[in-house]
Formats: sequence, structure tokens, C-alpha cells
Amino acid sequence: MTEMISHNRQKKIAVIQDISGFGRCSMTVALPVISAMQVQCCVVPTSIFSNHTAFPHYFFDDYTDRMVEYIENWKRLSLEFEGIYTGFLGSCRQIAIVSDFIQSFRTGRTQVIIDPVMGDHGRPYATCTPQLCGEMKRLAAKADILTPNLTEACLLTDHPYQDSGWKKKEIEEMARQLSAMGPGRVVITGIRQGEYIANFVYDRGENLQFLRTHRAGTQRCGTGDLFASMIAADAVNGVPFARSVKKASQFVRRCILRSMELEIPATDGVCFEEYLYLLHDRRKEN
Repeated sequence: MTEMISHNRQKKIAVIQDISGFGRCSMTVALPVISAMQVQCCVVPTSIFSNHTAFPHYFFDDYTDRMVEYIENWKRLSLEFEGIYTGFLGSCRQIAIVSDFIQSFRTGRTQVIIDPVMGDHGRPYATCTPQLCGEMKRLAAKADILTPNLTEACLLTDHPYQDSGWKKKEIEEMARQLSAMGPGRVVITGIRQGEYIANFVYDRGENLQFLRTHRAGTQRCGTGDLFASMIAADAVNGVPFARSVKKASQFVRRCILRSMELEIPATDGVCFEEYLYLLHDRRKEN
């Protein structure tokens, strides 16, 4: 009798986003960070970039037409995932494919983490059309955890953006609206509060709090990907949500400070490689 082969003996997260060869963002952040946190990272590429679009020139290859066949082969392997984590999605068609992926692979133990990458500093990205925003709202409804920055939270809830001066009740109301779409846990990131950057944590309507860290340097590419990757791995490893947000915020800040010491250009992201060893036993910190 032939022994059944199982590919599901280790915790796995399916990560669906682009691969940017240089610049420390998207998949090139998620893969090492999630792996360091002792979860297998399984890659679904949406597109290939030589380097991200903040550089003056780049190579780009759209992978949308290959995604469905790629995913079908995972189905034939009967793969199961404890986590599904999505990052930048550049079209409504990609969002539809991701929605189908969640429908196909989600089980009772799967955590769905959606980072709705749509804009920053009050401005939507060029790809974030009204149609894409509407589809992202529908995708957000499938999340267990949603990680928008302040700009994205405003886009998803139709709130006018302001750079500072937010009252707690205004942020709380946005978080409630986002949670009402479907996700039980929401963190709104990048809220300026004087010398601090705050993240607002909303955990099933019971744990609501600002978690603040001192601002460090200027905006750097890929910090949101680093933050969301840690949140995804912690979710699969059972780390309480507020604790995960605090740890991720502190880790990102530490990496920013080290990048400044090494005079790493802002376009090149943060040199998290220097501190990956600190993430290795994170799953034990429940």
C-alpha cells in the first residue's frame, strides 16, 4: 500500500504580492522575515520588478495571466495554509484572483492578513482607481486582520485625509468601520502625534489603543511590508495582536535607525538583515 504524502506538516503562509529584486519591499521582505519567524513562506508572484517604482527606471513584468495556472498546481498538491497574506495588488483582476484563492484555500484555522496597499501621505497610488478601491473594500471583508496606513484607512472608509490633528474618537470610528467590513482585528498605521508615530489597534471591539514609538528619520520604502510580514507570522504563531503590533513597530524603528547609521538611501529600504536573528524565537513569546 502506497503511503500518502503530506506537504502540510509545517506551518505555512501563502504570500501574494510582487517580487522586487532590489529595494527591500514586498516579497523580498516577506520571505526572509516570515522564514526567520519559523513559518514556511510560500510565494505567489503578481508581478516582477527589477527594483521598485520609487527608482527613476525599472523593469516590469505583469504575472497576472500566469497566476491562475500557478495556483491550480498548488491545489493539485492539496496544500493547506495557516496564513494567507496579501500585499500590493495592481489591478481589479488580481484582486479577483486573490479573492478566489482565499475561497479555495481558507480553512477553519487559516488567518487571512490583508495589507491594502493603495497609497500614502494622503495620495492614492496611480493604480488605485475608484474601481480598484471598490474591489479592495470587498477583499478587505475577507480579512481576519487588516493593516492599512492612515491614507488607506481613509480611502477604504471615505474619510477625508489630514496629515495630523486626528482625535482618538475619529480614528476609533474609522477602525470600527473597517472592522464592520469583516476583519476582527485592525491596525491603522503611521498616525503622526508630535514626536511620535502611533498605530491604532482595534481587536474585536474590546482592545482599542494607541501604541506609540518615537519617530525615526524620514519615510523609507518597504517599512509597511516589514511591519505586515511580522504581523502575519505572529498571527499564525498565536501571538496576541496588540503585543505583535508593539513588537513590529519597535523592530521597524530599530531597523530604520541602523539604516541611518549605515547611510542606506531611503529608496533602498531598511537593512533588516542586521536584526533577523532577533525574530527567530518570536513565536514563543505568547
